[in-house]
Amino acid sequence: MLGTLDLQQVVEAFAKTIRSLAEKPVLIGHSMGGLVTQLLLQKDLAAAGIAIDSAPPVGVFTTAWPFFKANWGHINPFAKQDQPVAMTFKRFQYCFVNGMPLDEQRSAFDRFTVPESRRVPRQALASVAKIDFNQPHVPLLLIAGSNDHLIPPSLVRTNLRRYRNSPSAIDYKEFPGRTHFIIGQRNWEEVADYCLEWLAQHSLQPSSMTAG
Repeated sequence: MLGTLDLQQVVEAFAKTIRSLAEKPVLIGHSMGGLVTQLLLQKDLAAAGIAIDSAPPVGVFTTAWPFFKANWGHINPFAKQDQPVAMTFKRFQYCFVNGMPLDEQRSAFDRFTVPESRRVPRQALASVAKIDFNQPHVPLLLIAGSNDHLIPPSLVRTNLRRYRNSPSAIDYKEFPGRTHFIIGQRNWEEVADYCLEWLAQHSLQPSSMTAG
């Protein structure tokens, strides 16, 4: 049942799949998937990780108003926890596709929006979303979009700074003019090409990758 799905179940499902593979994959996750990527890296289940507009681990937060406005529909403590939440077009415009042409906004909304569990983002505030930032890990790339309301770039930079004492490779890239719909926005190939270049710098090939 969608309403009872939580972050722990999502992480365990990916971990089980990865452990069945012949080799560790490169994990690429967006938003909550970015947080899942970070969590799986600390379980030593990846060859490298790319977290795009990553939802913050527990203890990483911002007081930026756009963040609270964009996320309130999912994290509202007064809403029924087991009731899935579906975005309205108005909220999707603010959270994902702000500044894009109206026809592209509508097309993205009609194509990609589905009901979601409230429990998954709420558990980002719990111990299941805890990262040991000092633990050695495989290379990690954090990506942000300068116009992202849902996960503002300042929040991604805070995430990055928490790794400052880590002995492992971690990089940051911010794309100007890009929203939370960064991987579906016009000219998304720029982001994909940057990811491939970054992987090549770490001697990883496209054949090593899987989507997270």
